[in-house]
Amino acid sequence: MHSSSIGLDRRRRLLLPGLVLLLLTAAALSVAVGPVQLTPARLLGALFGHGDRIAQVIVLDLRLPRMIVGLLVGAMLGLAGAVLQGYLRNPLAEPSVLGASNAAALGAVVAIYFGLAELHGAVLPMLAILSGLGALALLFALAARSESPLTLILAGIAVSTLAGACISLALNLAPNPFAAMEIMTWLLGSIENRTLGHIGIALPCVAIGALLLAGSGRALDALSLGEDGAQSLGIDLRRTRLRILIGVAVGVGGAVAVSGAIGFVGLIVPHLIRPFTDRSPSAILLPSMLAGAVLLTLADVAVRLIPTQNELKLGVVTAFLGVPVFLVHLLRERRLW
Repeated sequence: MHSSSIGLDRRRRLLLPGLVLLLLTAAALSVAVGPVQLTPARLLGALFGHGDRIAQVIVLDLRLPRMIVGLLVGAMLGLAGAVLQGYLRNPLAEPSVLGASNAAALGAVVAIYFGLAELHGAVLPMLAILSGLGALALLFALAARSESPLTLILAGIAVSTLAGACISLALNLAPNPFAAMEIMTWLLGSIENRTLGHIGIALPCVAIGALLLAGSGRALDALSLGEDGAQSLGIDLRRTRLRILIGVAVGVGGAVAVSGAIGFVGLIVPHLIRPFTDRSPSAILLPSMLAGAVLLTLADVAVRLIPTQNELKLGVVTAFLGVPVFLVHLLRERRLW
């Protein structure tokens, strides 16, 4: 018992430094890897502004924005998954399983389909945020009336399916092939060809969402005792719910606005992190944020390395990673239902 406790303490101490090291490695790989091979000297020269023009365009205009967007989106999805699992006390909870990602993608598709995205750069993320907010508001209302995880998961599947059907309808009725192609990007999820403009959309949304969610650790720990226990410790459940609702909607909405519907990152990451912590909800928030950024960035590196005629979409890769984890926990938890 004593040796296992020492091992756990060691893992806790090494967790954050290890994740930071992995984050730096993933970021470096994202900048270094691509269809065009660049020597380390050309990479460094481009990063510091004294390389050749071709290398500067590849690194500064293509790879660097893609890397930053990947880190932002992955961090937001990882954190949102950890918060939702802690709040709902459900190991299967995460933005895409609960329909938030698909609903936010629907808002982005509406902006594209009706040409609203051309009016102003803020229209697309705003509609994505509002759609995600509406979906989560419905789910949290259901959660208030039922303590059954099955009810919440089924409601999330229903919301996600409805949003997916609306996206498919927009794709089917798209007035031109270019609109259909852009809508397909939101269906599959990708951070290819991202620019500084996309960073400008995602960064404030992710920052606001992360600040709101990261401050909910104490409330999540109290909720692990049940709602009555949390209230006895002075936790305002209504304020906590509103904070989480807005944080997930703004953060995930802004992330989906630039990446499309990328699922299962928020499901995988907390389960990978939890064995290295004391398993309290607050202990996995920051590590899940870092690990989400690492996972999505490395998945994006993988789509560039897998030899295919057309580059795989990021949402496809994360789905292949996430579905087995989802099924394992579904089978493990079925006895509670």
